[in-house]
Amino acid sequence: MLSSERKKELMEKFQLHPTDTGSPEVQIAILTERINYLTEHFRVHKKDHHSRRGLYKMIGHRRNLLNYLRKKDINRYRELIQELGLRK
Repeated sequence: MLSSERKKELMEKFQLHPTDTGSPEVQIAILTERINYLTEHFRVHKKDHHSRRGLYKMIGHRRNLLNYLRKKDINRYRELIQELGLRK
């Protein structure tokens, strides 16, 4: 699971200003970290369908945030995609 130290690191890396904790960039970075963790979890626990549903919900939420950021500011979107290593 995502430790509070790792969450703080992500916030500091992606925040827009010193007190930023909820910008789309921060939310997407945290969701990406959780999605990556669950993806590794499913490599071992293939039949954990209850957690898989949560994973799909997180993926959808991240997709919505990415769509919002793309409409709002395409340059921030492209930088974030590159930095997180997402495909689009």
